[in-house]
Amino acid sequence: MLLKLNQRNAREPCPRHGRTLAAVAALSLSLQGCALRGAPSFEIFGAYFPFWLLSGLLGLVGALIAQRIFVTTGWARTVPYLLFVCVAIGLTVAVLFWLSATGLLL
Repeated sequence: MLLKLNQRNAREPCPRHGRTLAAVAALSLSLQGCALRGAPSFEIFGAYFPFWLLSGLLGLVGALIAQRIFVTTGWARTVPYLLFVCVAIGLTVAVLFWLSATGLLL
């Protein structure tokens, strides 16, 4: 048999459990999320939408426009890994919009 079964009582606490719990608690303190002022958002028709949602949509549009440009100009036959290139262009558009909209670009 490759694995040995644990012979201890099931009610006996594991000695590593306390250290693991302390490590997880210490690491989770650094994951505080947004500041007290809240997440960056904008108002559309009276409802607040987060900037990351608009950034993602604009990135998707940027990737689709890049793919259409590659196909219509004929570059799609010469560019290897076109999917990854278009995703990278879309991600660049999304990050640039995010940084410019939140005022962190310049």
